[in-house]
Amino acid sequence: MKDIRNFCIIAHIDHGKSTLADRLLETTNTISGKELQAQTLDNMDLERERGITIKSHAIQMKYVDKNQKYTLNLIDTPGHVDFSYEVSRSIAACEGALLVIDATQGIQAQTISNLYMAIEHDLEIIPVLNKMDMPSAMPDEVKDQIVDLLGCERDEIIEASGKTGLGIGKILETIINKIPCPVGDPKAPFQALIFDSVFNSFRGIIAYFKIINGSVKSGDFVKFVNTEKEYYADEIGVLKLKQDPRKELKTGDVGYIISGIKTSKEVKVGDTITHVERPCTTAISGFEEVKPMVFAGVYPIDADDYEDLRSAMEKLQLNDASLHFEPESSAALGFGFRCGFLGLLHMEIVQERLEREFDMNVITTVPNVSYIVHTKRDGTIEVHNPAGLPEAKYIDFIEEPFIISQIITKSEHIGTIMKLCMDKRGILKKQTYLTTGRAELTFEMPLAEIVFDFYDRLKTISRGYASFDYHPHGNQQAKLIRLDILLNGEQVDALSTLTHVDNAYRLGRRMTDKLQELIPRQQFDVAIQAAIGSKIIARSTVKAYRKDVTAKCYGGDISRKRKLLEKQKKGKKRMKQVGNVEVPQTAFLAVLKLD
Repeated sequence: MKDIRNFCIIAHIDHGKSTLADRLLETTNTISGKELQAQTLDNMDLERERGITIKSHAIQMKYVDKNQKYTLNLIDTPGHVDFSYEVSRSIAACEGALLVIDATQGIQAQTISNLYMAIEHDLEIIPVLNKMDMPSAMPDEVKDQIVDLLGCERDEIIEASGKTGLGIGKILETIINKIPCPVGDPKAPFQALIFDSVFNSFRGIIAYFKIINGSVKSGDFVKFVNTEKEYYADEIGVLKLKQDPRKELKTGDVGYIISGIKTSKEVKVGDTITHVERPCTTAISGFEEVKPMVFAGVYPIDADDYEDLRSAMEKLQLNDASLHFEPESSAALGFGFRCGFLGLLHMEIVQERLEREFDMNVITTVPNVSYIVHTKRDGTIEVHNPAGLPEAKYIDFIEEPFIISQIITKSEHIGTIMKLCMDKRGILKKQTYLTTGRAELTFEMPLAEIVFDFYDRLKTISRGYASFDYHPHGNQQAKLIRLDILLNGEQVDALSTLTHVDNAYRLGRRMTDKLQELIPRQQFDVAIQAAIGSKIIARSTVKAYRKDVTAKCYGGDISRKRKLLEKQKKGKKRMKQVGNVEVPQTAFLAVLKLD
């Protein structure tokens, strides 16, 4: 145990975590030759294309220091605010963390929130100043920020570069000298923490775990404490670039277990594994069910694909523990699922993964958050879907979720960012200057307001420099109403949204105008209306294709033309009764990105 070091890398998005992990793997000879590629641990095409880490990745390295062999277990974590749950699981399985900060950008919002998470778990923090090879690096200024944040000495900050390999040797030395070895009782009953799981179509679910106490052998009869399921450990092993089977794993080891589990609900991240014959007395505490922040309906384009979509979602849930879904139906779209996501990026990623990995073409409805509705007769109900809202006469009041958001930006953009947040019903709580040129703004805002186009606009007005992080801050009473979209008098439930009274007219106007551009012309006029209850607040019309029936009449009496026009009008009216309006998928997607 004294030769094991378990550590993770935490940082803001795009500060060079995965590239730094590449250099660590290269220096310890874990990967070499043709295995070597940029961002080795990001094994999803989507991660490589977008340059972001979506899943945590664990890998074991061997390192020799002063003739002593060490086993280093590295967990590379995502940096985006939507995946902070992944980060919390990884932190719980480690004793230390590399805090990577970009020398060209300084400390960002997500750096601070990940750091607080690591400090709560009593991890040993090693500050690393990355991208020192860049001409725009500002080492002295960023070091001052790190000293203010951590209270460490200036010479404790390691200067490094993931690209050139500068400082990698010093990082490995510091990991061995500063990060404590795992503590646990090798003779106690077996107790292990599941921190991740992946799905393999041949072997079933593979759970990744860290052993806290005791040991496990291949073939042991084990039990998952929370789900109370029992299995034989068909194969156990450690995680190299590929899985490496072992006969036995001991206290402090990080590894994987394959038990032929086929259903996702039987493996819960944060669960405890123990032996059936000699179980541990308590489960490992500190893990919680992840709470989705944003809800949207996901429907197959072809109604016959419903069952395929269900199995695709179940398989995706194995790789992504934070995805929640339950069946729902819609008059416009048929059968589908109401899904809970951690945020908008998470929703986009899930949609792309469904298309790429499972060949599923899906329609996603307007995203919503969950509201608590206090009714006059049924007490309180939680509503994730505007269609589930009771009639206005039965509603006493509605509460919506609020967040505390932290925005770190250059001081010249403070005015425009404040205006954006206040337009989104934000209240400024605190403004502090980190340095003369950078400030941190703290706002209290409704979560529903940041679901729509907030992040994109923040990046635009700050020229990409502002960083954003948020955490939940309870519920507050709000004046909310349901905005419906009607096509030729028929309600399209997939486009209904819950919005604040002050925004209703503006949002209704924008939605009707956008749909007018996107809905194809028919042989009859299509009326697109935005309504609150029975009151129409905005309308646009898609004009009909129209044949000029009077073209052949020149000269003669006006009554001839009127007769032909009346005949055409009757035909259009009859067509309108039997015709129906198809809403193309682009219309649903475009309504989400109204700007």
